[in-house]
Amino acid sequence: MPIIHPDASTQAIQQRLAETAAAPTLRVERLDYTYPDGHKALSDVSLDIQEGEKVALVGPNGAGKSTLILNLNGIFRGEGRVEVAGMTVEKQNLPVVRALVGLVFQNPDDQLFSPTVFEDVAFGPLHMGLPETEVYARVQEALAQVGMSDYVQRLSYHLSMGEKKRIAIATVLAMHPKILILDEPSSGLDPRSRRQLINLLRKLPLTMLVSTHDMLMVKDLFPRMVIMDEGRIVADGPTASLFDDTDLLEAHGLERPHC
Repeated sequence: MPIIHPDASTQAIQQRLAETAAAPTLRVERLDYTYPDGHKALSDVSLDIQEGEKVALVGPNGAGKSTLILNLNGIFRGEGRVEVAGMTVEKQNLPVVRALVGLVFQNPDDQLFSPTVFEDVAFGPLHMGLPETEVYARVQEALAQVGMSDYVQRLSYHLSMGEKKRIAIATVLAMHPKILILDEPSSGLDPRSRRQLINLLRKLPLTMLVSTHDMLMVKDLFPRMVIMDEGRIVADGPTASLFDDTDLLEAHGLERPHC
């Protein structure tokens, strides 16, 4: 693996990360987003997430959850304000923002494109310009966090869906993000892999925003729940309290978990 030394831009990123360490992890203020076909996907969305919170983002299909997630690291750019660790999500800040926001897609094949697990997990740190020793250390650390240390030389495309999802999480953990954002992480998993994923997310000491239809996972894992419908946040509060409001759940196409 080639040695890539930090350049001026990488040093600036590291300095900015230090400056923003004490800021709230995520702040969204009055965010609107309209697709090129004229469909308005987000309307006046405001949301604060503090360091260490684990928050579930729920709602029916088409509620705007995925659109919101894609605005949080600048893949989409709406009208309004998004800040990650005190840094505004705008063009000149995107290299830093994308180090701060660990975005894990629903389909891990969208995230795993290198021949081996090592290369997939090393990709982000390498492109941050980190030295070889730091890249190796981050890969080892990230794989240990997801319980996949023995998979370092495995071929990514030979893994099971559950294994791929854990490796996809490792690829963003290697960037040392401030917030981990996952889109439907339990989708497509068998019961054993789903339980392993829930246990992994419970143990990770990270601020977390997870979009999901898996209401049992929400009940088990997330103290706070944000409900979206028709591009708006319609409720935000303690998960247990919102689950007790059956009229609210029914009005927005949700069901209280039965177990």
